[in-house]
Amino acid sequence: MPSSPASTAAEAVATQDLPTYLDIEQAALRLAGHATHTPLLRSPALDRLTGARVLIKPETLQRTGSFKFRGAFNKIRKLVEEGPKPKAIIAFSSGNHAQGVAAAAALLGLPATIVMPADAPAIKLNNTRALGAEVIAYDRYREDREQVTQKLAAERGAAIVRPYDDPDIIAGQGTIGREIATDALALGLTPDIALVPAGGGGLIAGTALALKHILPNIKVYACEPRDFDDTRRSLEKGERVGNGPDARSICDALMAATPGELTFALNRRQLAGGLAVSDDEVMKTIAIAHTLLKLVVEPGGAVALAALLTGKLDVKGRTVAVVLSGGNVDPDLYARALALPA
Repeated sequence: MPSSPASTAAEAVATQDLPTYLDIEQAALRLAGHATHTPLLRSPALDRLTGARVLIKPETLQRTGSFKFRGAFNKIRKLVEEGPKPKAIIAFSSGNHAQGVAAAAALLGLPATIVMPADAPAIKLNNTRALGAEVIAYDRYREDREQVTQKLAAERGAAIVRPYDDPDIIAGQGTIGREIATDALALGLTPDIALVPAGGGGLIAGTALALKHILPNIKVYACEPRDFDDTRRSLEKGERVGNGPDARSICDALMAATPGELTFALNRRQLAGGLAVSDDEVMKTIAIAHTLLKLVVEPGGAVALAALLTGKLDVKGRTVAVVLSGGNVDPDLYARALALPA
């Protein structure tokens, strides 16, 4: 049976220079002293609720409040080291990548411009500006953010730092998987399962690459909002599929239109499957993370924990690593989550 154009494209991408575990090791060296090595947290209450040994990886505690700083700093530092040094940096983002790029560019002495949705959470817009970046707003439902960014890059002579479909970004995010595996083994635990949020796929592609290198038998699952479960559906179909134009979610960090080409080329080899959660389940999970873990988690950052707590997967008796990918949540949404009945 002939391959579809999408699956043929995925196979073609797979023959290119995708990141390797060595790239993750090199990223870890670049990030040393700049990114936070976030801890693995245990919670007896979560263990009782799930019947599993749960290991929480709180990237909510990362610089800028999300994992995105890792990939952004790795990419920009590599650009500076390998030269020629770019005049400026430009990126497009719903908020967490924006802050990561803004912080990384400032540390490396480069001006940054971020193209952000006009309806992005105010905390993400304000934090990006506070980090020194110029913010240019666009309508996420009417404009193509990549076209806006490419036009500005050409006008300003700026280097584009993409949010996920870039080997250096993937490698930077992969340092999360490296830390999970090494820290878990140091605790005498071998994770059987990892639950990781997925938007464009850079976080889970890099994390799974590192985890599968160190722990070959681990099963890694993509966790997504129910109406943005493009990675889950793409894995089932064997080719990249997108989300409907009318799809909406409170998980603003995970609203990519389709999986990336590079990220899917990795994820189709590495992932055991995908799990989807509703916005209501995410809201309840935000409150549970506040109560049990004393952590502030944003909607997109809570999807993996939501999948665990709502039983999307049988984890009884297993050791499960769960990534909380970010904590940049608007105060009014957070208050609504905490006000929900227990």
